[in-house]
Amino acid sequence: MRPSKRLERIPPYAFAELERKIAEKRAAGVDVISLGIGDPDRPTPALIVEAMQEAVTEPETHQYPSNRGREDFRGAVRDFYARRFDVALDPEREIIPAIGAKEAIFNLNLAFLDPGDYALAADPGYPVYTGGPWLAGAEPVLMALEPELGFVPDLGAIDEDVARRSKLMYLNYPNNPTGALAPEGFFQRVVDFARAYEILVVHDNSYSEIAFDGYRPPSFLATPGAKEVGVEVFSLSKGYNMTGWRCAVLVGNAEALDTYWRLKTNVDSGLFDAVQLAAIAALSPQADGEVASMTELYRRRRDLVCDALRKIGVDVHPPHATIYVWAPVPQGYESSTAYCEHVLEQAGVVITPGAVYGPAGEGWFRISLTTPDERLLEAVQRLGALAK
Repeated sequence: MRPSKRLERIPPYAFAELERKIAEKRAAGVDVISLGIGDPDRPTPALIVEAMQEAVTEPETHQYPSNRGREDFRGAVRDFYARRFDVALDPEREIIPAIGAKEAIFNLNLAFLDPGDYALAADPGYPVYTGGPWLAGAEPVLMALEPELGFVPDLGAIDEDVARRSKLMYLNYPNNPTGALAPEGFFQRVVDFARAYEILVVHDNSYSEIAFDGYRPPSFLATPGAKEVGVEVFSLSKGYNMTGWRCAVLVGNAEALDTYWRLKTNVDSGLFDAVQLAAIAALSPQADGEVASMTELYRRRRDLVCDALRKIGVDVHPPHATIYVWAPVPQGYESSTAYCEHVLEQAGVVITPGAVYGPAGEGWFRISLTTPDERLLEAVQRLGALAK
């Protein structure tokens, strides 16, 4: 059997490979501490689980859901966006549930890209920003996130011909993997750029609810003119410990959402109604305390990891958001991959090489904070032992 040529264009998904390596090491008896994948180690809050338990007993949730989403779910998203981001959304035209952020991001490629089109993708960035365009037959064009600009791309450096051939732009703030926040005025520059070149901006808003030090990350859609040129993917995975639930929502430009909906009706049968009902509980004010508790947990872990890394000579800057620490590779290693492989082999610790997220990620590594405190500390101590 021969795979399709489109599949041959992309490498195996990086985190699937990472899971395989972890399994191999553990099968060999190695006590592996994985700081690689951002999967929360705490359970989903009880009020969400209880809402789900009640919902699955209702016969109405056992039938096909609507791709447009339940009316009460869309109303909850509308209310959440108004309360949290001061963004007004029309629940009839500007909100559609997604089976996780990954599904929404990928399907937007199929909905908008043709062979020969370009998609501008953050570098470093979530691998689906590049894999999705490839699978759609289009070409991703990387936008390096410049550290001196606060880990945002220099829009003025994008080639004119590339800009004119681009139909999508992928951005993500708070940013995975760097933990960066969008600097003041950046989103407005993005709106102006997208308007000038008729590009649909896709803002991946998966980490807005995990921020520290008094920061409250905004929605891209709060920027004047953003709904004219963009959509936003809001995921419940990280902020609400719901990675396995596959629950997200696509909001924003009504015309773009209608195009996305036309594709989805031919690809899937919608998000399980019971999950939508659980999401209503997650997005309610009653869940704010749970989110605050998780944020405080990650802040404590951030400080623990950054303090420990500094003690072993790593020049790390604590992120103001997300569940990750982005740090430079110590001197003496030819690449981020070489360093991370050395750490796995010699210390039994999994960290993610920055190169996984794109060429601009070379020279960095990412640590996920989704591991209990004592194991996080032990992992960093193992890194320190290697540095001696």
